[in-house]
Amino acid sequence: MTSGALARVIRSAADRRTDVERCDLCGADVPSEHRHLLDGGGEEVLCACRPCSLLFTETGASEGRYRLVPQRRVRLPPVGTRGLGVPVGLAFFVRRADGTVTAHYPSPAGATRWEADPQAWSDVVTDCPPLATLEPDVEALLVNTAHSAREHWITPIDDCFRVVAIVRREWRGLSGGSRVWPAVDQFFAELTEQP
Repeated sequence: MTSGALARVIRSAADRRTDVERCDLCGADVPSEHRHLLDGGGEEVLCACRPCSLLFTETGASEGRYRLVPQRRVRLPPVGTRGLGVPVGLAFFVRRADGTVTAHYPSPAGATRWEADPQAWSDVVTDCPPLATLEPDVEALLVNTAHSAREHWITPIDDCFRVVAIVRREWRGLSGGSRVWPAVDQFFAELTEQP
């Protein structure tokens, strides 16, 4: 193959590439604002087109492999999470279907995960009763107390994964650099309550 032919093949492949997201179930294009499903088998969030998301109602298919991620966002008053053993100021907590709670914090390598102490979680829920309404596996308590922030939210799990992606994308060097915390602050500034 000549260098001109190789260049045409590369250009042709680049022209076919798009930044359009696709439904992870059927392959249809999805708009930038679309719903997500939690794949319980691999604990990963999948993009869903409107028809596929309609197959999974928030209350209907809760026992199947795929769970529709709700859209509820609720700003909470400050929640005392010190007893949960969070070593950093940015973390999220997911209640599992079996009652356990996993704690996660974003890092440049992805989300670090550990199981929260059951009694400590029970104490947090007693102090903040809305946390008792967390949908297992698909909603989380998202906390940002890094620097001078005081943000506590009930959010869909996909919001938590967005924070993990922001940290991975923006982190530089050992301390995070100058871009990561402004990007995290912007994420929280753009959160809006949705019942």
